[in-house]
Parts: sequence; structure tokens; C-alpha cells
Amino acid sequence: QVQLVESGGGLVQPGGSLRLSCAASGSIFTINAMGWYRQAPGKERELVATITSGAKTNYGDSVKGRFTISRDNAKNTVYLQMNSLKPEDTAVYYCNANITSPSSWYIEHAYWGQGTQVTVSS
Repeated sequence: QVQLVESGGGLVQPGGSLRLSCAASGSIFTINAMGWYRQAPGKERELVATITSGAKTNYGDSVKGRFTISRDNAKNTVYLQMNSLKPEDTAVYYCNANITSPSSWYIEHAYWGQGTQVTVSS
């Protein structure tokens, strides 16, 4: 079993900053790509940012230049630093990780966190 636990969401004013964290635990052999996605009410889930095990990053167009994704492989944790937040960033943010287990190291499974609410409002 693998669990992803997110933290760091909340209410922030426009122009403010938040830092999200997501820690993976459980039966882990390797963690490959990790990422953040978000879903606003009435909209589809969309890519925010991803990062490979080699720290190569990719960002959605709407967050480029404002958000930064990073990871600490020793802690099995991925972070999302969000700056210059806008009301349209309001959404539930989900962590994603592609993980192999010791018993089946050749098979990669995608895991999701439970989601953390980010609300940008004055």
C-alpha cells in the first residue's frame, strides 16, 4: 500500500503565496515522476506541474513563471511553491506520483492524494 498525504492548502489573498507539500509513504521501491494537478468547480482536472526523478520540470501554461515544483527524494516528498496567486488559481490541488513497489519493481502505478483546497480571495 502507498499513501500520498498533501498539506499546505488554505485561504490566501490575491498576490499572496502558498507552499504545498505531498509526502509518499508505504511500500515504495522507486518514485518516478511526481506532479500536481488541480480541479476547479465545474471544470476538468488540469496539469499544474510535473517533475521527473532527475528533476526535469514541466508546467501548465497558466502557472508558468509563478509556480515552482521541486522534490526531496530522500523524503519522498514533492513541493509546489505558488507565488502571485490569482483568484483563478482557486481549486482542489491533487498530488500524483508514479511508484513501483518492491514486490513488483517492473510495474509502475499511479497514485493520487486526497486533495487540498486552495482558495484565493480577498
